[in-house]
Formats: sequence, C-alpha cells, structure tokens
Amino acid sequence: MPLSHASSRELLHLRDIDIRGYLRADGLLDIEAHMTDTKTYSFANHDRGRINAGEALHGMWLRLTIDQEMTVRAAEAAMDSTPHAICPGVAPNFARLEGLTIGRGFLKGAMERVGGTQGCTHLRELLQQVATVAIQTMFSMRAHQAARAGRVTEDRWEIPAALLNSCHAYDETGPLVQAVRQRAADRALTE
Repeated sequence: MPLSHASSRELLHLRDIDIRGYLRADGLLDIEAHMTDTKTYSFANHDRGRINAGEALHGMWLRLTIDQEMTVRAAEAAMDSTPHAICPGVAPNFARLEGLTIGRGFLKGAMERVGGTQGCTHLRELLQQVATVAIQTMFSMRAHQAARAGRVTEDRWEIPAALLNSCHAYDETGPLVQAVRQRAADRALTE
C-alpha cells in the first residue's frame, strides 16, 4: 500500500543509503554501508567552492566486521565527499567501535566512542541501520548454513530474546510471539 497522494511539490534533496551484508571466507561478516546526499540544485560551499546539482554533498562509507557473537572485530569509515574539508579527519575514529557487541546498548556504546566532536553525525546515524542489517545477515547466514548442511526440515524459527519488545510485531504478549511459542511447545510435546 503506497502513501497517500502527495501535494504538488519539487524535489530538493536525495539521500540514498545502501547497506549490504557479506559472509567472508573466514566466517566473519562484513556489513557495509554507503550513504550519498545530493541536491537538485547547485549551491555555493565554503570549502568546495560550488557543489553542482546531482554532485554528492555527502559520500560516506562504513564497514563493520563482526563475528558469530555479533562482536565488532573491525570498523572502518571513509568519506569520499563532505561539505567541509575537515570532516574526513574523524573517519579513523570509527575504528574505536571494535569490541562493541551489536545488541542492547550498542548505540550507547558507539556514542561513547564516536559521539559529538569525535565522530560524524551521518556515520553515527548509519550505525542503527547497520546493526539491524547485521542481525538480518547473521540470521541469513545461519539459515543458509543449516540449509546447506541439510539440517532444515521444518520451521523451527524462534524469536531471539534481544528482539522481544523491540517493535509491534515482537511484542511478547502479541499474537506473533505467542504463535511462535505455541509452535515450540507443540514440537516439544511430540519430540
């Protein structure tokens, strides 16, 4: 279902975000994000002189390498396009994310390491989305490995505790969680 009909309007700003999850040959996962901001009009810029319509105002990359326990083993940021010449100077600080575990408290820990003047607003904003993609990629990797090993014969999906009460669907008193729990209980009775 699309959004309701919009009023007559003119496009001014575009933010494109592409986040991908990769299984590495060494068993680790790389979650890689690329964010680009462009404008539909040209404008003056203090450091770059002029930024033309369609030219990237922000062009930023973020990669987290995580292990099976969702712990960040390496983090890297790069800035191809920034509005200010000083911005890329904080990219190395994102290596400080190493050692954090994606789960409860991840964003708070990230803010302690790359918050405020120690980081970049745009890269920090990507962290929540990167964390979500990391969780999705980990589920995909485990399901893919189980299928390749011939261990998947029926739906045995369980909702991880970390997802309980994280959104409407995962309300622990809601119908989805209750159905998954009932399915598990029924399986336990027959096994």
